[in-house]
Amino acid sequence: MLRKRNMLLLLACVCFLTAQAWEREAIWPKGKMPDAQAHQIAAMTDEAGSKDFKADKHRVAYLEWFDAPAADTKKNGCMILISGGSYQVCCDVGLIKMWRETFTQLGFQCVNFVYRTPRPEGLPIYQTAWEDAQRAVRMVRSEARKRGFDPERIGVVSMSAGSHLALLMATSSQTPAYAAVDKLDTVPCHINWAIVNAPAYVTTDGETGTPATRQGYGIDVGISDVFKFDEKTCPISLHHGGNDPYTPNGSTLVFRELRRRKIPAELHLYPGKGHGAFGLQRGIEFMTQLGFMGPLAPEEDLMKRFSRDEARREKMTEDVWPEGRIPDFQEEQCKPYLEWHFPKELKTKAIQIIYSGGSYMGNDPDGFEVAPARRYLNEQGMTVVTMKYRTPRPRGLAKHTTAWQDLQRAIRIVRSKAAAYGLDPNQIGIMGSSAGGHLTLMGVTSSQHNAYLAIDDIDKQPCNVQWGIGIYPAYALTDGASDPNTEGGIPDSAVLVPEFSFDLKTVPMLFLHGDVDVYASMGSVKVWEKMRSMGIQSELHTLATRNHCFQRTASPGTGSYNWLDRIGEFLKNTIKN
Repeated sequence: MLRKRNMLLLLACVCFLTAQAWEREAIWPKGKMPDAQAHQIAAMTDEAGSKDFKADKHRVAYLEWFDAPAADTKKNGCMILISGGSYQVCCDVGLIKMWRETFTQLGFQCVNFVYRTPRPEGLPIYQTAWEDAQRAVRMVRSEARKRGFDPERIGVVSMSAGSHLALLMATSSQTPAYAAVDKLDTVPCHINWAIVNAPAYVTTDGETGTPATRQGYGIDVGISDVFKFDEKTCPISLHHGGNDPYTPNGSTLVFRELRRRKIPAELHLYPGKGHGAFGLQRGIEFMTQLGFMGPLAPEEDLMKRFSRDEARREKMTEDVWPEGRIPDFQEEQCKPYLEWHFPKELKTKAIQIIYSGGSYMGNDPDGFEVAPARRYLNEQGMTVVTMKYRTPRPRGLAKHTTAWQDLQRAIRIVRSKAAAYGLDPNQIGIMGSSAGGHLTLMGVTSSQHNAYLAIDDIDKQPCNVQWGIGIYPAYALTDGASDPNTEGGIPDSAVLVPEFSFDLKTVPMLFLHGDVDVYASMGSVKVWEKMRSMGIQSELHTLATRNHCFQRTASPGTGSYNWLDRIGEFLKNTIKN
């Protein structure tokens, strides 16, 4: 009886191990692997580091096919998982596991692609890996129907050197990496989308395989010419830490080139983060927006989602200026005022000032650009001050002049009264959309320049802030300084407008922008680059296929739908109390 029980236990163990034994498939026929070098292997570091590892049994790059997703979750697509490791090893064992679990659960067939390392001798550092990658995609595509997914729904998720390789796969599939060895090499090797984390070696100051020697800056530093951006270049979601030695400017340059070619793209930049993989959920939102997760759900109206002030305890209204003391007063402009919105449950002493856009021709403190954010932040226990600034544009002055005066005065009023309300006068942020985003940039970058002469003791208060939030800021670049951008801010000739001083009180920002915004997502990107060059770490998220006012209506599961959570996370990481 005992023997029978032990046999059953052994059989159960064998069955369990068999269920977990994933299928490995060499990607090259015997003796046909190009540029074979005796020092190279194809193995993840956990396996290569085992005591019984035999290098000669691991010379050929391979695919590791994981279990198929459950039938009721299938998305009809495949995710190729690519480790980093400086082209010296394939080391991201933990990431591969996490990506496998995440995307399998979401309904994708997952396959781990293990390429040859360490770097080849006498060839570019990426050459043998690129050869392996093109062959791997051909094999994945050729087996699509057998494994139950669409051959034109192949994506990749990658890290570091693996992301350099993913960019080659995404941008340069029409350039053969090797001479054909058999019939499989007639199968196309393009991919259909990519989620690229911390791509290394992208800029010319690090393309030979080192951290970027000049942090990706310099008039003679650009994007490496190994990336061809051919006609099969696919949509890409780029994720990068702001302090990564493998410079985030590599990701901003790739984003710029994708926008030049009108290829959907997202750029997610994380302040203070080093070399690592961040924001996988942003990548899933990107896939959702582009339809790779299935048909987009119907768009929902933002104002209907945030329709009530249930978290507000009290509202107080006050004028921005004393009667008869408004600088540059013009009869046709509206009267500016503030509204204080106090939460029922105060969880932070910080204060967020919010105002809308409107081309500096009008602005609405109760519209979709303000009210939902105000209600969301009240729910988070934060005090919000909304501002109605003077519009339409003043005659004989720059379009933003009177609004800038109102903003500086509003910040001073809020600071002067904060302590009386139990709030912190040194924890004040500003947030605006469109023209209001331009106004936010004025407040963030130019607080040391007086917009008006002092009229009373309130004007003795400083008008600098501690953070800014720019929602699709308009008019930030010279090719659209007053109207929609004629060229989208993409040419390098389009530079930041001169009214942004970037003075010594310039503070970090969060940027949210659609990638096809007629007022140019490049404005946010170029401001981010400028701030980074000053040592200021800001956060940025662009949203693929989304235009101006991306949040007015949006589909559940997309970045445009979840945009307020980016604000909540940014404030959680920024506020000091």
